[in-house]
Amino acid sequence: MEIASILQRLKITALNDMQQEVLAKFRPQQDFVLLSPTGSGKTLAFSLLIDGLIQQKTAHNPQVLIVVPTRELALQIETVIKDVIKGFKVLCTYGGHDTKIERNALKQAPAILIGTPGRIIYHLERGNFTPEHIHTLVLDEFDKSLELGFQEQLAHITGAAAQVKQRILTSATALAEFPDFLSLNLPIEVNFLDSKDNIPDIRFKKVISPAQHKLKALFKLICSQGSKKILIFCNHREAVDHISELLDSRDLIHDVFHGGLEQRDRELSILKFRNNSNRILLTTDLAARGLDIPEIDLIVHYQLPSKEDAFIHRNGRTARMKTTGEVILMLKPDDVFTYLPENTEELLLEEDYELPPNSPYTTLYIPFGKKDKVNKIDIVGYILQLKGLEKDDLGVIEVKDNEAYIAVKRKVASIIIKEGSTGKIKGKKVKFFRT
Repeated sequence: MEIASILQRLKITALNDMQQEVLAKFRPQQDFVLLSPTGSGKTLAFSLLIDGLIQQKTAHNPQVLIVVPTRELALQIETVIKDVIKGFKVLCTYGGHDTKIERNALKQAPAILIGTPGRIIYHLERGNFTPEHIHTLVLDEFDKSLELGFQEQLAHITGAAAQVKQRILTSATALAEFPDFLSLNLPIEVNFLDSKDNIPDIRFKKVISPAQHKLKALFKLICSQGSKKILIFCNHREAVDHISELLDSRDLIHDVFHGGLEQRDRELSILKFRNNSNRILLTTDLAARGLDIPEIDLIVHYQLPSKEDAFIHRNGRTARMKTTGEVILMLKPDDVFTYLPENTEELLLEEDYELPPNSPYTTLYIPFGKKDKVNKIDIVGYILQLKGLEKDDLGVIEVKDNEAYIAVKRKVASIIIKEGSTGKIKGKKVKFFRT
């Protein structure tokens, strides 16, 4: 394993203490339990372990099975795995994705299979892959899977892959005991839950508002924050949609993210928040972990969860990689949540604030990507040859298998759509669309 080249591909300078300890303590064929907070780098840690376990002589079925509780986490892991491990096919399967595409991909013998419990069982029961060659099973965010009620599905999967020699479990919270269906072999545990390095540096503030004025208070709060990047948590998707209606009425660009959306819309919401096409994301606990959303300036709890674990996971979206984060709690006068920090400073919203500026970027897409041999350099070169376009007009570009998303300055989006939809990239006629 060439750690230096992997770090270079990931654009990081060194492994953190947790990742180094994982590599130091891991022993093949002894089961492994990693306990570490959300955002601490667990995915990279177990990806490095898999890199050392995967075998060059691949069978016609997966060698490694990674089971995750959510589609978004599956997609994030796929990205990291592909950056870390080269020369092996990786397939991501999840609910909402086309089963025919997945069935065809499984015929091509992926060495590493990543998926949500229900979709993995779907393929197992139909014989789209057999588990007999799987030597490593990873149950990522195991606590979240149990919380979401996947215990029966996990028991089914682990029973079907009984010949597995290596189990790796990760969790962001400590478990009092493991379910009966897991029979761990001399498990090694690395626990960084209480590590000082993993205690986030978060500044808490609170806004007190009666229930009937809470939405108005939230709008004032958003306006008071200027151009900060804000993630707003609600307990229910109905609250997300209600806030979204308010922001729409004030022409504040934002996106929503919850389980009621189609998968493509969910992925696009996160992508646009990540590339700064919008600065406000309204979400449920679905975004509390397993998402790649860097550089969030502020987390707002419009509604607070009943359990402390959920509160901790939400806050894990900020103050990552030893940065400082800010969290604002929106409370009614009679609210009591025993897990909240004491003596939290109250933020008074006494004036009317100007509307915050919308992001100067918007996102365009073209309907081809990596499978068409198109990369970022191709896209940048094509756009910059258009008359009047400059490098500063382009933002973050993400190239996926079958499409590419390009953040561009709003002022030039129409020019790119009109002038750019007449040429070719890699021999393919190009057409730009708005997201």
